[in-house]
Amino acid sequence: MPEPIIYVDADACPVKAEVEKVAERHGVIVTYVSNGGLRPSRDPMVRNVVVSKGADAADDWIVENARHNDIVVTADIPLAARTVALGAHVLGPTGRPFTPETIGMAVAMRDLKQHLRETGESRGFNASFTQKDRSQFLGELDRILRRALKSVTPD
Repeated sequence: MPEPIIYVDADACPVKAEVEKVAERHGVIVTYVSNGGLRPSRDPMVRNVVVSKGADAADDWIVENARHNDIVVTADIPLAARTVALGAHVLGPTGRPFTPETIGMAVAMRDLKQHLRETGESRGFNASFTQKDRSQFLGELDRILRRALKSVTPD
């Protein structure tokens, strides 16, 4: 099994610096996927992929390229569900892991919240991103990456 790659759904991702910090420590490639607006990196281990402006173009690109044991960072629940199904390790920017055991409830909660917003029952405010979220993300990404690297078998 090849070394894992970290794929980041980069549009509005608040933890890019944290991803690079952990990836650099472990010598892992990071691929940011976005509809545009990515800053080029001088780091050869950081790649930027700019996709068309289509609604799910970045998500589709990640699903087409991610493999079993890769790591996907996203706040997008449908993308999380698609990549969990591939066998990827999926992590939200707050440090919340999405697993085969938890993704069903995450999808159901997302659908419920969307329904409540559409019917006017909820205004749909999201909690602000905190330093605690950032710290939790760092720890969880490091843990998941260590686990993914342990499962790599030499060719």
